[in-house]
Amino acid sequence: MLTHRQIWRAVDALAERYGMTPSGLAKRAGLNSTTFNKSKREGVDGRKHWPNTESLSKILDATGAPLEEFMELIKDVGNSEPPQRAVPLLGFAEAGTGGYFDDGGFPVGGGWDEVEFPVSRDNNMYALEISGDSMLPLYRNGDVIIVSPNTETRRGDRVVLKTHDGEVMAKILYKRTANTIELHSLNPDHDNLVFEMAEIAWVARILWASQ
Repeated sequence: MLTHRQIWRAVDALAERYGMTPSGLAKRAGLNSTTFNKSKREGVDGRKHWPNTESLSKILDATGAPLEEFMELIKDVGNSEPPQRAVPLLGFAEAGTGGYFDDGGFPVGGGWDEVEFPVSRDNNMYALEISGDSMLPLYRNGDVIIVSPNTETRRGDRVVLKTHDGEVMAKILYKRTANTIELHSLNPDHDNLVFEMAEIAWVARILWASQ
C-alpha cells in the first residue's frame, strides 16, 4: 500500500535527482509553481492532499524519467521509513498551568496526550498544540510544534518560553544577555518584548511544526 508520505517524498526525490526544487519541477512540468509546496500537502483540517495522476504524468514527461524510476523512488522511501516514537503532547493553553513542567522546562507529570514523531536523540522533547491566532502567520490554530528543552538556543531561533507568572508564548529569539532577553513576535500585530532574565522560567527551541 502506498502512503501519503511515500508519494510526496518520491516527488521531492525526483526533483532533487534532476537538479530542481519541487517548485522548479512543477514549473518545468507546466504546473503552478506552488503545486508541490509543503503547505499544499495537507489541509488546515489535517486532511491529506495527494498529487493527482495528471501532475505526476507531467513531471515524468518533464524530466524524461520512466514510471519505473518513479516507482523505485517510492520503494526507496518506503524502505527508509524512519522509526517513530510517542512524544508527549499538550495544549498550548494548558502549558501555562502548573504540574506539566519542572523548573528546567522538561515535561513531567500526567495529563499529557501523545503524538508520533521520528526518533530523536532528545528523549525530553515534547509537542504543543497551538491555540488561537496570536502566532500567525507562522503557526495557526491546531498546528503542532515539537519543542526541545535540550537543544541550545541561538539568535534567530524560534522558541517557546514560560515566565514565572505562568505565561507561555512562542517568539523569535532576537537577543539574549546575562540580564535580559529580547523577543520578536511571530505576528506583526503583536509587540516585540524584552524581559529581565529573572522573569523567565525557561526557554526551549522549536524544532519542527506540522504546517
